[in-house]
Amino acid sequence: MENLQKFFKNKKILITGHTGFKGSWLTKILLNWDAKIIGIALRPNTIPNLFGLLNIKRNIKNYFVDIRNFKKVNEILLKEKPEIVFHLAAQPLVRDSYDDPLYTFETNVIGTANVLEAIRKTRKVRAAVMITTDKVYEDKGNHCYKEDDKLMGYDPYSASKVGAEMVIDSYIKSFFNPKDYQKKHTTLVVSARSGNVIGGGDWQKDRLMPDIIRAVFEKKGEVIIRNPISIRPWQYVLEPLYGYMLLAKKLYEGKKEFSGAWNFGPEERNYLTVKEIVEKTFKMLKIGSYIIKRDPTKHEVDFLRLDISKAKKILGWKPTFDLDQSLKLTLDWYKSFYNGEDVIKIANQQIRLFFDKV
Repeated sequence: MENLQKFFKNKKILITGHTGFKGSWLTKILLNWDAKIIGIALRPNTIPNLFGLLNIKRNIKNYFVDIRNFKKVNEILLKEKPEIVFHLAAQPLVRDSYDDPLYTFETNVIGTANVLEAIRKTRKVRAAVMITTDKVYEDKGNHCYKEDDKLMGYDPYSASKVGAEMVIDSYIKSFFNPKDYQKKHTTLVVSARSGNVIGGGDWQKDRLMPDIIRAVFEKKGEVIIRNPISIRPWQYVLEPLYGYMLLAKKLYEGKKEFSGAWNFGPEERNYLTVKEIVEKTFKMLKIGSYIIKRDPTKHEVDFLRLDISKAKKILGWKPTFDLDQSLKLTLDWYKSFYNGEDVIKIANQQIRLFFDKV
């Protein structure tokens, strides 16, 4: 951890989507490590939100800008000249993509192209970690997906992320080709595909853990489960963020063999159905109930399992916490919040705990 912390100290880093759940955690980690952060994102869309609770805005160069606006995105990169980019900004919800598919495609596909084009024009970025999703793979049922498996999207969200992957791949081949590194350019790019994350500070709608938290702590009634037998790669939020940071370091150091796609998910034992993780969470909380209410109008895949052998063997990354530990940290954070405790202190403690384990 000391090597990683030392590496990021004083680095100029752009994070898109820094106001979101994962983006706020990533920003907090890097601020703790004395990095210089520039953020591009929409304003937080939930009350409360982790971005506000962690007082992130006052410690960074903050831009509330829509990534669909290339002119503004480009102006920011030309002005700030970041060395490293983490691109997390997205329309992240499957169900919302059915309600507003055009916005989803514009944000996830054109927004990604805008960020990459701005990187190309600034010529200052050395490492770009572009975050997509585990939902980019063609549905093969109960299959463990590798990075070179076929990509295919069913719903507008997953299709838009496949589109983002195509944009990333095109920019790598056309403008940031590792074969041309140090000859025609000095930028290396990866795409990172992460499984479902849990952790403190997420209040987004239509996500399982926030739904449980609202039901239990805010007494919002029973949790509605739409897909009880669906299996997802549940992992603690800092797990993939650690992988993203390892990739950024490798790219910055000129390790061009790391360019390409990477999966980040849990060990096999942490794959549970939605129903199983709800029941496990209620058991830990000693309270809670649910009802099953399927929605046949909005398709979601039943099985999502990621092969993480590439990240383990080549990157030296591996999951740190099992599901019980991940749930405990998540629930401890929310308990602290609803008890009126200092959540910045709790976040810092959990960050230290995680990286001490790493």
